[in-house]
Amino acid sequence: MKNTKTTKVIFWTTTVIIFLFEGVIPAFTSQSELAKEGIRHLGYPAYFGNALVVFKVIGTLLLIIPQIPNRVKEWAYAGFAFDFIFATISHWVTDGAGMLTFFPLVFLALLILSYISRSSTRHMNKSVSSKTDDYPVSAMLQ
Repeated sequence: MKNTKTTKVIFWTTTVIIFLFEGVIPAFTSQSELAKEGIRHLGYPAYFGNALVVFKVIGTLLLIIPQIPNRVKEWAYAGFAFDFIFATISHWVTDGAGMLTFFPLVFLALLILSYISRSSTRHMNKSVSSKTDDYPVSAMLQ
C-alpha cells in the first residue's frame, strides 16, 4: 500500500509542476515582451508562440483532469515530449550549448516520471479492482 501512495505522490507532484510551468505560467505571461522576444529570438513568428501557449494550456488540463480518457492523455504526454525535445533543439541551434538549451530536458524528465508513475498507478488500481471482481457484490457489502 505504501508503494501505491508513494507512486501517487510522485505522479501528482510531477504533473502539478508540469501544469504550473507549462500551463499556468505561459497563460499569464505569453503576451509579455520577454515572452514575445523569446519567440522572435528563436526565429519563430509571433503567431507560433500564441498557438504554442493555447496547446500547452489545453495539454496541461488534459493531464491534470482525472476524467479525461487515457488515450487522450497519451497524446498530451506525446505532445509535451515533442515540445521539450524541439525546444532543446531550437535553443541549441540558436544559442549553442547553454543552460537554456538543456532546461527543457529537466521538464522532459519530470514528464517521464509523471507518465511512468501514472502508468504504475493505473496498473495497481486494475489489479486491486480485478481482485474484488472475483467476489459477489453481496459478499463485499457485508
